[in-house]
Amino acid sequence: MEEGNHSGVTEFILSGLTDRPELQVPLFVLFLLIYVITLVGNGGMILLITIDPRLHTPMYFFLRNLSFCDLCYSTVIAPTMLQNFLISKRSISYTACTVQIFLFVSFSDIECLLLAAMAYDRYVAICNPLLYRVIMSRGRCNQLVAACYAGGLVDAMILTCFTFQLSFCRSNVIDYFCCDIPPLLALSCSDTHINEILMFASMCYIVVSSFVIILLSYVCIITAILRVRSAEGRRKAFSTCACHLITVVMLHGTILFIYFRPTSSYSLTTDKVASVFYTAVIPMLNPLIYSLRNTEVKHALNKARNKLHSNL
Repeated sequence: MEEGNHSGVTEFILSGLTDRPELQVPLFVLFLLIYVITLVGNGGMILLITIDPRLHTPMYFFLRNLSFCDLCYSTVIAPTMLQNFLISKRSISYTACTVQIFLFVSFSDIECLLLAAMAYDRYVAICNPLLYRVIMSRGRCNQLVAACYAGGLVDAMILTCFTFQLSFCRSNVIDYFCCDIPPLLALSCSDTHINEILMFASMCYIVVSSFVIILLSYVCIITAILRVRSAEGRRKAFSTCACHLITVVMLHGTILFIYFRPTSSYSLTTDKVASVFYTAVIPMLNPLIYSLRNTEVKHALNKARNKLHSNL
């Protein structure tokens, strides 16, 4: 379908990661493995935090929500990507494209905001340890997570509604591996000026604001850690923040690279690779980072493994 307006488009065609036939099966196997590891890793993290009472703390409450978020936004993209490696007609219905964009934007936004909430939690734990349990009460944690979900859902609803009010009369071929807003704007024959302003405002509201909160939190955290006299105390304080910092650098660094680099350096291939990294690779790496570098998680994992072996 090459002609028509938004009411006439019934499906979009996804170009995928590559059009080289010899790479389809190897890429399918690779991304299937990544997706399985993502499901097992994040599902296992959620289960471990739920069943182990020692992990019922604010930090792990946020981590459980982060794992749920990784699980969801990976699942929004991965099945479509895997299917398109094996079929010749890589089509997605208009409705499915709308739902995919809404869910993907929602969970991407929620993840950024959750990382900001986790930075605030680490700030309170290190800078105000005596008041930590009072400030980070169950009610406060629930409010922070609810605010993250509300912010992500509202932002996604606005962007999705404005995107699908456009007319698509140039082509229905999306030069991408999933439905995303920038490729759809490129297909529209309507004026996309308002959409571009909304996207920029969304990036400032979600990504930049969460990054600023994280940055300020860690300035205070590092200042407080440097005041600690014992080397062991400083090491322990830094270790509690290391996993979170790695996740922040990976996610925010990739998003800022994609959306805030100069247009003169834009490359569709580079954009696809970077997008694959934060849609598929980061959700896989997060539970590995938190389980391999976190002593409490490793102890809980060993305890669960030993209990399972004893029951067998």
